[in-house]
Amino acid sequence: MHESATQTAPNSDPTTTDRGVDCSSRFLLDQIADKWSVLILVALCKKPLRFNELKRCLDGITQKALTQALRRLERNGILGRRVILSSQVAVEYSITPLGRTLEHPFNALYLWTLEYLDTVIKAQAAFDSGEIEAAQA
Repeated sequence: MHESATQTAPNSDPTTTDRGVDCSSRFLLDQIADKWSVLILVALCKKPLRFNELKRCLDGITQKALTQALRRLERNGILGRRVILSSQVAVEYSITPLGRTLEHPFNALYLWTLEYLDTVIKAQAAFDSGEIEAAQA
């Protein structure tokens, strides 16, 4: 009988196995947890936005990257897309109920980046200057 690498013992941590971390969620994490997806969701949790409004909220994102991220999130049921017929055709994106379940963890991650940005920059500078290796030697 073949035993799955993701099989866990009863009452064990479901994120680990006897062989290491359970990576079965890797595909979904790749789909929803990249830098632009997190920032898109943080923006859309506040209110629905049209494509160009969203692009203006996300400094540095290209039109191609935004389009790809929105399509990926829509495909995964995280965002909804609504075509608005007016003098110019516009598209509005909004968070779905499934996407709303990510609001708290993604907002916490976003706030963590704001709070610890300076600390991380200092750690990077220390690493880059060799201070870390000298301290460990």
